[in-house]
Amino acid sequence: MIVVKLGGSLYNTPELKLWLQSLANSSISTPIVIVPGGGPFADQVREAQTLHHFNDAVAHHMALIAMKQFGLMLTALEAKCQPFNALKPEQALSVWLPDHSLLSNPVLPQSWDLTSDSLALWLASKLEAEQLFLIKHVHVSSASIQQLKTSHVIDRSFADLFANYPIPTRIIHYQSCAGFADAIANYDNETNLYLP
Repeated sequence: MIVVKLGGSLYNTPELKLWLQSLANSSISTPIVIVPGGGPFADQVREAQTLHHFNDAVAHHMALIAMKQFGLMLTALEAKCQPFNALKPEQALSVWLPDHSLLSNPVLPQSWDLTSDSLALWLASKLEAEQLFLIKHVHVSSASIQQLKTSHVIDRSFADLFANYPIPTRIIHYQSCAGFADAIANYDNETNLYLP
């Protein structure tokens, strides 16, 4: 099994449907769990917090709901995507819909320090996934988690979680979906993220 985080920045790109098709095709041979980003739904949470000044714990709860909204949209765009919110996906291609149970998890901070990147890593560890892929809108020139955190490519909680859950993780540019099947089949340790 592999876990793939589809960044919310793909929301208004033609590549979003291409990724869903590619993941559906790849799931025939390898079970795949998609972790949705928050996309414009999370942006609305940020705007609301700026306007109304509520605390980060509430914003975090709303951001989880934003991920769930994006995930539900993905299930509508690709018929093979089946939603689940437990830790036992039963379909070849599943979309994780986070729920309120995460709010009581002491490992997961309730702030903007933790985003769907870290949640994807946490879920991958719980599912004992073989690999984690983060599909992002940015080009990266480093596999150093510290450098990626400094440049705001990944969130601030990722490094701490990775120290406990060192799942082989790669960042893939959102326009590289054509080569995704090869990325799964041809494991390349040199492109994995690493600490420090």
